[in-house]
Amino acid sequence: MSTAWAGELELEFARKNLTTQLSRSYTVAPWKIQRSLYPEGEEICHCIILHTAGGLVGGDRLSAKIHLQPHTQALLTTATASKIYRSNGEESQQNIHIRIDEGASLEWFPQETISFAESQYRQTTRIELGLDATCTMWEIVRFGRTARGEKFIDGNWRSHTEVWRDEMPLWIDRQHLSGQIEILQSPNGMNGYAIAASFIFVGATVDTELVTNIRATWEKGNYQGLSGVTRSLAGLVCRYCGDSSSDARKWFQEIWQLLRVFYKNRPICVPRVW
Repeated sequence: MSTAWAGELELEFARKNLTTQLSRSYTVAPWKIQRSLYPEGEEICHCIILHTAGGLVGGDRLSAKIHLQPHTQALLTTATASKIYRSNGEESQQNIHIRIDEGASLEWFPQETISFAESQYRQTTRIELGLDATCTMWEIVRFGRTARGEKFIDGNWRSHTEVWRDEMPLWIDRQHLSGQIEILQSPNGMNGYAIAASFIFVGATVDTELVTNIRATWEKGNYQGLSGVTRSLAGLVCRYCGDSSSDARKWFQEIWQLLRVFYKNRPICVPRVW
């Protein structure tokens, strides 16, 4: 008998009397959703997702469906860092489908993911945007338990993200890292660093001046590692490669702040679980 998890998560947000509410919540272990929070007023609903098993092992299959009804605003994060454990040969998978209706806004900021040596992992994310809807998200991945000197050897990481609007692709990103020392050290791979992170904003045109200001935050922050900021036709992509997850998060929060003020005229509100 298989001991692998087949977790399911379904969340739906609705707008009632100018308040965004979690109108539907359905979970199958190991997923769990904590109660909704409103640290910055009733317009934006903060929700914390918990993985009660602590991490994924080979054979685990997790799926999540998230739906924001028109003009809702939600911020989702995770309670702790996620772990992808060493596999016995089977692949663990996570599939996420997000639908953001007209005028709605999702901020999706999971905490760091740690992918152990010999782990096998694949994730797919599909996001469908309505008119004037936006999605802001990040992903911070540490390859290997570097605190104990572990490198991401013999592991396999795959990630495929797509964002669509009106059956037209706005952004498609495919990543694959094979745990071979040559790739981990190569400038075309990890360049010897342990962390790869991405910050994505999609759904609206980004002003060139805003891009300049975002690039300036990297220079002023005296961060270590490599960075890149790219303006797309309908958003923005920022990359970090280095050894400090705190640097990645700090820089991403600066980017988030600039975008929040520009598009919503309000400062960021950092989730209390961070």
